[in-house]
Amino acid sequence: MNIYKAKDYDDMSRKAANIIFSQIISKPDCVLGLATGSTPLGIYRRLAEWYEAGDLDFSQVTTVNLDEYKGLPKENPQSYYYFMHENLFKKVNIHADRTFLPDGMETDSRKACEDYDAILHSVGGVDIQLLGLGHNGHIGFNEPGSIFEAETHCVTLADQTIKANRRFFESEEEVPREAYTMGIKTIMSARRILIVVSGADKADIVKKAFFGPITPQVPASVLQLHPDVTLVADEAALG
Repeated sequence: MNIYKAKDYDDMSRKAANIIFSQIISKPDCVLGLATGSTPLGIYRRLAEWYEAGDLDFSQVTTVNLDEYKGLPKENPQSYYYFMHENLFKKVNIHADRTFLPDGMETDSRKACEDYDAILHSVGGVDIQLLGLGHNGHIGFNEPGSIFEAETHCVTLADQTIKANRRFFESEEEVPREAYTMGIKTIMSARRILIVVSGADKADIVKKAFFGPITPQVPASVLQLHPDVTLVADEAALG
């Protein structure tokens, strides 16, 4: 595992964006695995700025997202489709038919998961997968449990995850209780993994995930087994 210490959130975002920049430059038709949430926002801002400056071209890039809430339409401001559109897709020259997320409005969980797995297999694999890290060690929406789920599945969100996502909604009651997410096998199949972490409140889980035992109780700990993982974290998170 490669570990890069950043001074603060902005420095973390710049360092991580540089890695994605290099991936696109070296392979213009690459497949990017993308994440949502507050942590990658600075990365997406940087990438959009470089596109505006003429330094990046997304016209051949394909993206696949980690997850999507079950039951939220694309037009809902809290859906991950909406998040990606507002924070990256509409700001660069990526083709809409090259951007993929699970279908949150598919009520048949089995069908939604099988359909997304088919998409993931069709793109030929992820070149670099961007991840955040939940307070309980989740990656995507793979919550702590007794086993590692392999491929795309429907998950019941942990109370800690619901509380963490409460800040994006009017009330905790509005936070969806279920989501579709890539499984651990799918994440681990990415050729490279880039995980970004910021804040002193993540220091404890960083220690458990990357320096503790490998266990489904800390889903991110499985990344210790991947041959090409880069962790970019600020000083507070590495405290």
